Amino acid sequence: MDLISLYFFTLLLILLVSSFLAFINKRCTNNPKLPPGSIGYPIIGETFDFSLSGPEKFITQRMQNYSKEVFKTSMLGEKVAVVCGSPGNKFAFFSGSNFLLPWIPYPVSKLFDWLDSDGRLIKEFYTKGRHFLHEIMRYEALKHYIPIMDSMALEHLNKDWASSNQVSVYPSTQKYVLSLACKLLLGLDDPDEVRDFSELFTRTIPGLFSVPINFPGTSYHRSIKKVKKLKLELLKIVEARKKMIPELKEKEKAGSGFVDILSRMLLEGKDHFKADMEIVNNLISFLLPSYEGITATITVTLNYLAELPHVYDAVYNEHLNIAKGKSPEETLNWEDVLQMKYSWNVVREAMRLVPPAFGNFREAKIDLKFAGYTIPRGWKILWSPFTTNRDPQYFENPETFDPQRHDRDVLQPSSFAPFGGGTQMCPGKDFAKFLILVFMYNVVTKFKFKKLNPDEKIVYILGPRPENGLQVLLQQH
Repeated sequence: MDLISLYFFTLLLILLVSSFLAFINKRCTNNPKLPPGSIGYPIIGETFDFSLSGPEKFITQRMQNYSKEVFKTSMLGEKVAVVCGSPGNKFAFFSGSNFLLPWIPYPVSKLFDWLDSDGRLIKEFYTKGRHFLHEIMRYEALKHYIPIMDSMALEHLNKDWASSNQVSVYPSTQKYVLSLACKLLLGLDDPDEVRDFSELFTRTIPGLFSVPINFPGTSYHRSIKKVKKLKLELLKIVEARKKMIPELKEKEKAGSGFVDILSRMLLEGKDHFKADMEIVNNLISFLLPSYEGITATITVTLNYLAELPHVYDAVYNEHLNIAKGKSPEETLNWEDVLQMKYSWNVVREAMRLVPPAFGNFREAKIDLKFAGYTIPRGWKILWSPFTTNRDPQYFENPETFDPQRHDRDVLQPSSFAPFGGGTQMCPGKDFAKFLILVFMYNVVTKFKFKKLNPDEKIVYILGPRPENGLQVLLQQH
């Protein structure tokens, strides 16, 4: 081979190798390393698997099969990266708005008309309005609601529990929680108004469990019609309350009387809510988790108290010490609730073992890296308590109900987040804490209770609930 031929051969070889490397590089760029897992069937993905197996089994099995850091799946027509463990929670909680956007599953956001003209979640939901709710839902602002929570809990138990020797805990608690929400959020006092609003609200809920087909005759279609009526009713309440603003200002100035959350939104939130519908949307977004999440937490906690007599006795003694320092007609106050430290640890342990929600979603605004994998722009990101709450890496003897672990053990950051964290923190967490503890106090100081069906299972629909509502036999102290 002469020198010229060798030169051209070498040049051709260089060109071929360069082209090959460029092709490989482009292919790698266009095909990033995605999280391991399965996206299931076309369109439906693994939605049915998730529903049938339940969130805990679905998530833990895939962590075992694919990765304990992150895995991919597909639900509700969306590709989803489930981020796992304490690092996954931190990633979901603390990645800023430049990286992650709020996201609510389409069937829910469509049902409640929370989408803008581009089909995206209304921004005001998780920006100004949500931040304002965080401000007005702090400890100091809520402590004035505790006596009302106490008196309404006592009234409810005297009416629904004391008149019988047994009760179905879940539906009874749900009724109380919604009545209390009507009072504290909306300022509704009239029993007929509370009943009518409660019935209207509960009729919107079946749409959350149904196939999202908006066609006459379907459950989803009926729920959409009920949501429209619900919003009109709330708009009427908002309009009526706005006419009372001068009176409310005088009341606030004098520092006397109860001021509900809607009134505070009108008095203090004029820079946060530009339209009445923004207020309505935020009220609904607060009512939904109260209706399901708080009811579930109370029911699961009472379930453990019925199963574990030594835990019940410890809670009862804590409550009895508080009751001894009060006159018979005196309501609970903020200082009383702050003394319920063991009781709150019991609630926290109940939420650890049976989380009130399976997690929360966000949306990747750009291509993101996590645990060595790429999560493409537009994918949904799910964090879930089921990736940490029963993991011995985070909790010693994780299957044991041990309330004292929450005082004794130093928990890893973001390993236990029953109310979320960072920008995902629930604005109603303190409201929920007070409500749960006050109701728990009233139940335990008045009744001992025993499960009618010791083997009753906990199932997940929107959240956890006993299969038959947790039927218990009551014995008054």
